[in-house]
Amino acid sequence: MTTEKRGNGRRIFLLIGRLSLAGMFIFAAYAKLKPQAAMPWSVGSVRTSLSMFAMQVDSYQLLSPQAVSMAAHALPFVELALGLWLLSGLWLRYSTLTTSLLLLGFFVLMVRTYSLGLEINCGCFGPGEQLGKKSLLRDGSLLAFSLTLTLCAFLAKRKRSASKSSLSATANEPQQAN
Repeated sequence: MTTEKRGNGRRIFLLIGRLSLAGMFIFAAYAKLKPQAAMPWSVGSVRTSLSMFAMQVDSYQLLSPQAVSMAAHALPFVELALGLWLLSGLWLRYSTLTTSLLLLGFFVLMVRTYSLGLEINCGCFGPGEQLGKKSLLRDGSLLAFSLTLTLCAFLAKRKRSASKSSLSATANEPQQAN
């Protein structure tokens, strides 16, 4: 495979990957913020949804009540911001690295909770999703995908930097007459 085709393949993978992760994070935020049942969108209905999400965060038995409330009220907006950041494509190395670190934290927390034998809703995509082998497999796969995307983003940056420096080096060489 030529270097150009490999570079094009990497760019396509980065585009599809970041758009996929962006969509997933935006959907996860939406699922946590959306009003319950047939309630209309309002500040009150979002507060109710965040309170429901706080119960799921609390079920992990890791944080104090104040920290549970802070995490439950901040996390959906962090996920939304991260999804929009990935969607924008700005500073791709850092957005994919942040995504990987966040997914790693989620995955470690889920494995810990599962190993303790707690039967809880994971809260990943809103209420009603039981923590189990299926959710661990899904989140582990997302983490692996995100780590691969992060690696590709860093390698793409290094390749572009190396190409630019070699181009500028050849441009600065004196021209020899034949």
